[in-house]
Amino acid sequence: MTNVRRLIGLAALTVFALACDDDGAGPPNILFVFADDHAAHAIGAYGSRINQTPNIDRLASEGMLFRNAFVTNSICAPSRATILTGQFSHLNGVLTNVEAFDTTKVTFPALLRQAGYQTAVIGKWHLKSRPQGFDHYEVLRGQGPYYNPLLLTETDSVRYAGYTTDILTDRVLDWLEHGRDAERPFLVMYQHKAPHRNWQPGPDHLTAYDDVTIPEPATLFDDYAGRTSAARTQEMTVAHHLSDFDLKLTEPGDLSERQLARWRDAYDPKNRAFRAASLTGDDLVRWQYQRYIKDYLRAVASVDDNLGRVLDYLDRSGLAENTIVVYSSDQGFFLGDHGWYDKRWMYEESFRTPLIVRWPARVPAGSVNEDLVQNLDFAETFLDAAGVAIPEWMQGRSLLSLLGGRTPSDWRDAVYYHYYEYPAVHMVQRHYGVRTARYKLVHYYLIDEWELFDLERDPEELHSVYADPEYADVATQLTARLAELRAQYQVPEVDPVPYPDEPSE
Repeated sequence: MTNVRRLIGLAALTVFALACDDDGAGPPNILFVFADDHAAHAIGAYGSRINQTPNIDRLASEGMLFRNAFVTNSICAPSRATILTGQFSHLNGVLTNVEAFDTTKVTFPALLRQAGYQTAVIGKWHLKSRPQGFDHYEVLRGQGPYYNPLLLTETDSVRYAGYTTDILTDRVLDWLEHGRDAERPFLVMYQHKAPHRNWQPGPDHLTAYDDVTIPEPATLFDDYAGRTSAARTQEMTVAHHLSDFDLKLTEPGDLSERQLARWRDAYDPKNRAFRAASLTGDDLVRWQYQRYIKDYLRAVASVDDNLGRVLDYLDRSGLAENTIVVYSSDQGFFLGDHGWYDKRWMYEESFRTPLIVRWPARVPAGSVNEDLVQNLDFAETFLDAAGVAIPEWMQGRSLLSLLGGRTPSDWRDAVYYHYYEYPAVHMVQRHYGVRTARYKLVHYYLIDEWELFDLERDPEELHSVYADPEYADVATQLTARLAELRAQYQVPEVDPVPYPDEPSE
């Protein structure tokens, strides 16, 4: 049966190639480069004030940058499940980081594989079940470490020595060079651990930014006035919730002697200087911000370096022209904005995700898209690009027309968001909401509090205007639009995740 399916798939790809590709190149290869917690405002092409990312920027200059790409649920596992299935969390079954992904779910890699593609996932998986629908996988167990990772394969587990970002890239390049059938198109999901907490830099970047002061965000000392109680009761502040391990005041325990020696060379002098300074108050917050953000940016630098290695390989091997390269992240991240680190919120820094697509055969170089798109659309886009039918049960839309510079007349005017993981780490209240080009309405439904932001007048989302009479009509319209979206996406009235006062089974 497997051989029959493969033959059918290859036949379908042959027909698609003859029908759709004037240059005879055949169906495109797909390289999905996926970072963890990489905020758009830590990318040069998105106007970062704090770092440079030359290889990611190269993708943007040679492809399309999406300015308004958002996630459906700003947390690691749910984002990954949405990308695989093209469904919101309540349908794909991964609402928080607790649930395991149901391996019987149909995913876009499985559909591509059925159509004749070779499929591989290498890197962070984080879905508590073994990958299905792939010809090959090498995935981290759980979150995975920054150094000396164990990679799980179909038949084995292998421990590698070195920096995880470098090693994952080595494994991707090895599969591209030696592990695939050069006569067939491929999908590779190349998924980094970095720059996830606790932001351990690689050996090439341990002392980067030592001689500079990173600009502080304007909202580092946000007092959360003008918003609901939810903003004041979270547990994710730079001031109070970073651990000594985050701040590198304690040594990591999983390094080799050589790696630990390099770590000490980089951090011990800084730690001695900090202890001698005896900082308090705002000065301590500023020091903790610098410590956090520099390590975060050092981790990003390794991701960018390694992307460059892969792009160079595509050029050398002649694959670049007919390979779709997508760079994205499982969500955004707070880089001291509102005094926070982490994600989870529908506030812009967390809700927004980078999305850059290069496809030389189809996408105009240096193009920019302003339409509202979501990670809900990724699966449909990959299937559409490969000429594979999009299942009706998927809830997003293909971005193919947008990539060609054409926005359909019926393109969405609003996006829906829903966060479920409360009570839990960081104590961010459950909420759902709607965002349009100008406005955002958010409902913290366990405490029945609302926020409404005019993003044109208040882009930093400091002042909710939900109770402002001037915005009464806007609030009414958005409430109705929110109800429409919840109906459209089949959102149940009662959360599939138990409420705090319900017993957990």
